[in-house]
Amino acid sequence: MKKSNFLQSLGAVALLLTTASAQAHTGHGTEGFAAGLSHPFMGLDHLLAMVAVGIWSMAILPKALRFAGPMVFIAMLLVGALTAMAGVLLPQVESGIAVSVAVLGAMLLMARRIGLVAGLTIVAVAAVFHGYAHGAELAAGHSFAAYAAGFMLGSAALHGAGFGAGVVLQRLPVWVGRSVAALLGASGLLMLATRL
Repeated sequence: MKKSNFLQSLGAVALLLTTASAQAHTGHGTEGFAAGLSHPFMGLDHLLAMVAVGIWSMAILPKALRFAGPMVFIAMLLVGALTAMAGVLLPQVESGIAVSVAVLGAMLLMARRIGLVAGLTIVAVAAVFHGYAHGAELAAGHSFAAYAAGFMLGSAALHGAGFGAGVVLQRLPVWVGRSVAALLGASGLLMLATRL
């Protein structure tokens, strides 16, 4: 793909993100496994964050630790959801989710300059906010276990997509990966601007 075509594609994606960013968390259904499974795909903020974690894990982490990012994210996603179910107030959840997308984009831009512990800590904090949003949206009277199994599986699928994107990005010129990271970060900032 020519550089000009790629940049045009990035511009089109940016426009799509601009129009879609306001659609996250608009009251989509939250009953049972199927709703939990679809939930990570329904909000652009969730989708971008989980794909970013997959890309970071594949492209940056040592081979033996590639699954650490998704495993930490999914574990803390559950912690966040349980926190919401327990009625604990976590302030500024929507803003925190948007910030997490921006920070994950920045983390990709910084590549290997962020250590493993710092990177996994960022992933864990991001996951708590995303998990809290999942848990807060469970309709009363529905099975938390089925819903949680669904959103954890959906999240794992998005991490897998990120792994695939990470493999592809490693084969492309460095500027392509940096462009993707910058677009992710900009998307998070745009989402944050719409939520303040």
